[in-house]
Amino acid sequence: MASKLTLKAKGKSTSSSKRGGGGGGGLSDMEIPKPLKEWPTWFLKKAKVVAHYGFIPLIIVIGMNTDPKPSIAQLLSPV
Repeated sequence: MASKLTLKAKGKSTSSSKRGGGGGGGLSDMEIPKPLKEWPTWFLKKAKVVAHYGFIPLIIVIGMNTDPKPSIAQLLSPV
């Protein structure tokens, strides 16, 4: 048996949901499972950490693979 995804509408309810009738099962009748609600938050937290700690090492690696081959001291100096 296949499971059915349903969403609950936020804000004002529609007239069909107030009456309890109406067979138009639109997006307001769908409910999203909890893991599907939480994965964007989890993914963005992990992406933030990766971007935070990986940006400067990425720049150093790219700089060391360029054609003039600078030394590590030249890459880390501000000039």
